[in-house]
Amino acid sequence: MKKLMVGLVLIAVSVTAQAQNDAIAKFFSKYQDNEQFSQVTISGKMFSMMANLTGETEDEKAMIRAISKIRGLRILSKSDTRDSRTLYKEAASMIPSKEFEELMTIRDKDKDMKFFTKESGGKISELVMIMGGNDDFMVMTLFGEIDLKEMSKIGKAVSIDGLENLEKIKDKKN
Repeated sequence: MKKLMVGLVLIAVSVTAQAQNDAIAKFFSKYQDNEQFSQVTISGKMFSMMANLTGETEDEKAMIRAISKIRGLRILSKSDTRDSRTLYKEAASMIPSKEFEELMTIRDKDKDMKFFTKESGGKISELVMIMGGNDDFMVMTLFGEIDLKEMSKIGKAVSIDGLENLEKIKDKKN
């Protein structure tokens, strides 16, 4: 009987943890087939292929090392829309606060952004960025082993709006 109770508790905990992990995936799946949204998904395989490139400068080599640790990227965006603030609030409300820590909030006259991180073993394993403006919305999730400073450089290099803000974050060691 005791073993049965322990087993049921373990199942309940794993189901709860899985449900929290799926919150962001549920948001993506809710809107990914809607033609008003643009979607980008880059698999870990693509990142590992990019890691096979050789860099000439130290910055390029550092970027390649950071890319090699990424397991995936998903972006869902909607432009020229009146419901961007509603989508922003909906996406932010789906981030499980037990798993993710709010890292930074940026509020501007026409755009709000939030960054959330999930840590595993003292390292960032997932970064979520949500952006809602007057007429634009975007949610991005990046997972793998993430170095925020390197992600800022990558964001600039590949023009992912918002990632350049990561360089404003102070290193936790300082």
